[in-house]
Amino acid sequence: MAIHQEVDIKASPASVYAVLTDSEKFTTMTGGRAATISAEEGGEVSLFGGDIRARNVELVPGKRVIQAWRSYRWPEGVYSIVRFELSGNGNSTKLVFDQTGYPDDAHEMLDSGWPKMYWEPMNAMLAKKS
Repeated sequence: MAIHQEVDIKASPASVYAVLTDSEKFTTMTGGRAATISAEEGGEVSLFGGDIRARNVELVPGKRVIQAWRSYRWPEGVYSIVRFELSGNGNSTKLVFDQTGYPDDAHEMLDSGWPKMYWEPMNAMLAKKS
């Protein structure tokens, strides 16, 4: 199974990239749920107060974030790959998101969770800044 979503974020690719890769900005986006995000490829990531653990696979500022990502609820050793591709689209960013390699029984929760936990709060946060 795989998840593919495309969304328009009302901010520049650099601003979207910053939210995805900056601990303080991500924590603000999620309403204060703690995030620790390494700015380095290979660096560790902890999101939503530790509910999600990840490792940065590839970081291309303003263009791409790829992480090996897992929920603490998944069986040990199970990681999915999440890919955020960013491109300018006028005054906004086209974000193309793909996720593969997660447990089958997590599909519905993940597919509905990305808009609720990422796209909607990201748009709300970044719209306030423009």
